Amino acid sequence: MKKQPVRDIQFQKNMTTDQLIKELYDAGGFSAKKVAEGVDILERMIREKECVKFLSFPACIISTGTRGVIKELVKRKLVDVIITTTGTLDHDLARVWKDYYHGSFMADDTKLHQQGINRLGNIFIPLECYGTILEKKIQPVLGELYTDQQKWSTKDLIWEFGKRLEKEKNGRDSILYWAWKNKIPMYVPGITDGAFGAQLWMYYQEHRNFTIDLFKDEQDLSDIVFDAKKTGALIIGGGISKHHVIWWNQFCNGLSHVVYLTTAVEYDGSLSGAQTREAISWGKIAEKADNVTIEGDATVLLPLMISALLERL
Repeated sequence: MKKQPVRDIQFQKNMTTDQLIKELYDAGGFSAKKVAEGVDILERMIREKECVKFLSFPACIISTGTRGVIKELVKRKLVDVIITTTGTLDHDLARVWKDYYHGSFMADDTKLHQQGINRLGNIFIPLECYGTILEKKIQPVLGELYTDQQKWSTKDLIWEFGKRLEKEKNGRDSILYWAWKNKIPMYVPGITDGAFGAQLWMYYQEHRNFTIDLFKDEQDLSDIVFDAKKTGALIIGGGISKHHVIWWNQFCNGLSHVVYLTTAVEYDGSLSGAQTREAISWGKIAEKADNVTIEGDATVLLPLMISALLERL
């Protein structure tokens, strides 16, 4: 038995986030130590220059202020590849032009529907701040892009939208903007599943040769993993974003560093609930990988972890 004594958390004046995280490591117990281990793994991954760093996350957190944490990772070039969902494009773009609002999980959803307000957890999103504004802004851009070429990968399409945010008042709050600015590829394998994808489909109704080239995205990912000496990932939530990251990384002997944040359970056999150790059996994570699964709400954990990480870098 490794005899590491449990230590009580000690507070001090002007305590930094990193100091608190290190206290969690010494305190032990349940998820606290995992959070501290996760920051350590992220630090090692980022300091390893030859490691290609993947970031995946779901759309829901982009409707919240946690979007700012993701933006900061992209702005500071702390990640090399992003894989996410269509909803991320929806929320990131919509919030450039409109506000989302604080709400309640316990709101009357029937009344909200009658008032034209969508509820995402405890975030309220009026219709004019979502579908209406996205249609108004996206369709003209698609018209511009169509005159240049008719076939687009999701990465190239995302960069074009990011580039067009440069002169927007709130453009620098956008993840898409910084992905374009720093030339960080951003892929959305399920591009049709959301408002942005619906706008692509609507444009297709009158432009039948307008095509989304998903195979170009896949070729890009293939080139990235086969050229990489090592890979690592910060994976937030599950679903298609998580799986696309780990799927491609089985072809380069598995991820060497992995931090996975989840609220899902593993007893139902779901992909989202699968812990990092399960991916080792598939070769998607290397046998000797630095890895941890942290159970908890990313809107709480991620700001704490990234704040501590940035203090170290």
